[in-house]
Amino acid sequence: MRPLRIALTKGRLETRATSLFQTMGLDCKHLIKKGRKLILPVDDFEVVLAKAADVITYVEHGACDIGIVGKDTIVEYDPEIYEMTDLGFGKCIFALACKKGSDFYSGYTEKVVATKYPNVARKFFEGKGMDVKIIKIEGSVELAPLLDLADAIVDIVETGKTIKENGLMVIEEIMPISARVIVNIASMKLRKEEIESFLADVELAKEIIE
Repeated sequence: MRPLRIALTKGRLETRATSLFQTMGLDCKHLIKKGRKLILPVDDFEVVLAKAADVITYVEHGACDIGIVGKDTIVEYDPEIYEMTDLGFGKCIFALACKKGSDFYSGYTEKVVATKYPNVARKFFEGKGMDVKIIKIEGSVELAPLLDLADAIVDIVETGKTIKENGLMVIEEIMPISARVIVNIASMKLRKEEIESFLADVELAKEIIE
């Protein structure tokens, strides 16, 4: 049987998760000095480095048993997985922002909202009973109101600095976000003891870090 495979979001979550693994007593030397490798041994586990959306895909379809990914990606893709643990790092918020001085909720014309997260935005406005036109943006979503492409944006806000520097303001917080541990549904049945042992070690390490 292959080792338990953990899909890990590249970047900041990767760095924080590596610290968590070290606190769990795992040997992370290959992960720290990874070079260009994307599949790395970490003690008895295999760690797969991937973009957030791909972490969801690999875990949902069983290519990986466990994943570490932001709640933002989970909410956007709504995958069939188990969401097990809030790791408490990678904290930020989903927020609605618009140009300073503008009143997004006034008037009767259809509002246009730009976002990298169309499903999150759609659910948010459906919950308000509002019809909005949603435009998906891949890059710097703050540009859309500045170019008069959109009335507002739905985006992740960590410090709010980028929003302010681009002449925008947060008008509503949508939901808090942090890193989560997710598990493949079939793996949870087939390798229950191994996964539960890993999750228990994660919880102990979280307490030490906190």
